[in-house]
Amino acid sequence: MVTRSRGRPRSFDRDAALEQATRTFWQHGYEATSISDLTAAMGIGAPSLYAAFGDKRTLFEQVVAHYVERYGSFVGRAMAEEPTARAAVGRVLREAAVEYTTPGRPTGCMIVSAVTNYQESAREVAEELRVVRDGNRRAFRSRIRVDIASGVLPATVDADALARYSGAVMQGMSQQARDGADVDELTAVAELAMAAWPRELPQEDVEREA
Repeated sequence: MVTRSRGRPRSFDRDAALEQATRTFWQHGYEATSISDLTAAMGIGAPSLYAAFGDKRTLFEQVVAHYVERYGSFVGRAMAEEPTARAAVGRVLREAAVEYTTPGRPTGCMIVSAVTNYQESAREVAEELRVVRDGNRRAFRSRIRVDIASGVLPATVDADALARYSGAVMQGMSQQARDGADVDELTAVAELAMAAWPRELPQEDVEREA
């Protein structure tokens, strides 16, 4: 008696296919990317795509998670590893200059550029990306507030405004990269942005107030 298998084994590398889908959405944006674009880039047929990843919307959710983990994790590392908000945000902006212009992959940040002007059908996708972007702003604000509370930054600093300013610079750098700015040009933007940050209080003053 011959036993039939329950399904044909997957004949492609799922992780590699997801990476190619990521780069396709990154390059062309969510709405402009068609299923045929995706299958061509991923090297699979439409039935395999739907079986492995679901529809376009569901695939994009997986792409966002993949992108954040592989290409956006530098933000979280800087927030966790640097001793002050100024050091952390400065590192984020400098590393963004590198990440947004790395040869061999699309320029800029997919979370910023994948959905801009959009049809009503893409509203939920746009909101998903807005939430991710806002996570960076909230992370900046949290670190700034800690430094204000501990006396590292002056009490007069507006944490909300400073965090929003830093996020705006980061998003602007993404668009500049899409427009052809190179790593040196974006690094100069990052340095200028940090020059506008309030200066940290001298350590002896912080210790005296403590």
